Amino acid sequence: MQSPPSALPTGAKLAALTFGAVGVVYGDIGTSPLYALKEVFGHAGVPLTHANILGILSLVFWTMTVIVSVKYVVLILRADNNGEGGLIAMLALASVAVRRKPRLRVRLLLLGIFGTAIFFGDGVITPAISVLSAVEGLEVAAPGLHDFVVPITLVVLTALFAAQRFGTGGIGRFFGPVMTLWFVVLAVLGVMHIIARPDVLVALSPHHALRFVWHNPRLAFVALGSVVLCVTGAEALYADMGHFGKRPIRLAWFGLAMPALTLHYFGQGAMLLDRPDTVKNPFYEMAPEWALFPLIGLATLATVIASQALITAAFSITKQATQLGYLPRLRILHTSVRETGQIYVPFV
Repeated sequence: MQSPPSALPTGAKLAALTFGAVGVVYGDIGTSPLYALKEVFGHAGVPLTHANILGILSLVFWTMTVIVSVKYVVLILRADNNGEGGLIAMLALASVAVRRKPRLRVRLLLLGIFGTAIFFGDGVITPAISVLSAVEGLEVAAPGLHDFVVPITLVVLTALFAAQRFGTGGIGRFFGPVMTLWFVVLAVLGVMHIIARPDVLVALSPHHALRFVWHNPRLAFVALGSVVLCVTGAEALYADMGHFGKRPIRLAWFGLAMPALTLHYFGQGAMLLDRPDTVKNPFYEMAPEWALFPLIGLATLATVIASQALITAAFSITKQATQLGYLPRLRILHTSVRETGQIYVPFV
């Protein structure tokens, strides 16, 4: 039986899915500039020298390039199981490939289930921490709201999960414009500071990262624990493949998310080269004073949206685990007449 033709032309449908992917898939990784470099030079204790700043920027750029662009977007998105992605999909494909080697199949099975369990743990923790961090931004604008942070967080979380029943397509249409604006703001803030210090762009060369690691092996090992924050949420783009498809996710990354993140990180680095004292909160220090409060509001909303990538990924993985018999049968609702991967699992 053939599926009904889409009511949207191919180009319009692709644009709509790409727009939705920007809002849903890249919310988590898109909010990493709020804390990534601050953690590297703050808690990781990397000294603020010219060579170290260029080395860290190079590490950030090539971490995003290798892990997200090459590993996930180019390679792993090719490993789909009937259009679905995530660890369970990869586990199913691996099981078929080694079906004549039962011992190896069992090991892969246990490894896949272990990774999935960790993902579910991440899915439980991340929305709560992300939303709480977002709402805590209200204390910056109005310290008197301190006692209302937890109640407001509970309300926002309840509303966020209640909205899931409308489907990721509808949610993406709402989140898409917000995250598109967020990425544009990231890029603009970055360009403002890169113009003042264009020499920061030399960090695009990988030799700065290699030199930093070579001269500071122990410090680099510790710093990488914070640098990896720039790719947090990358695994969700693979798990969310069933909701949007490969091409929209790839277009959203290469067309908007990665260029904006690169410009912003290099803008933070350019500012740190001139004003090392801004390391306490480089993200907000980048903005002109008049834009601080609007930026706090946008950052708060963007951080709330960041929870969505893991929520939709959890739905996809739950469906796959149920189909493979790793979870009991659960009620799964399809929320789109066009995209079979867009689902809602009330129990989750």
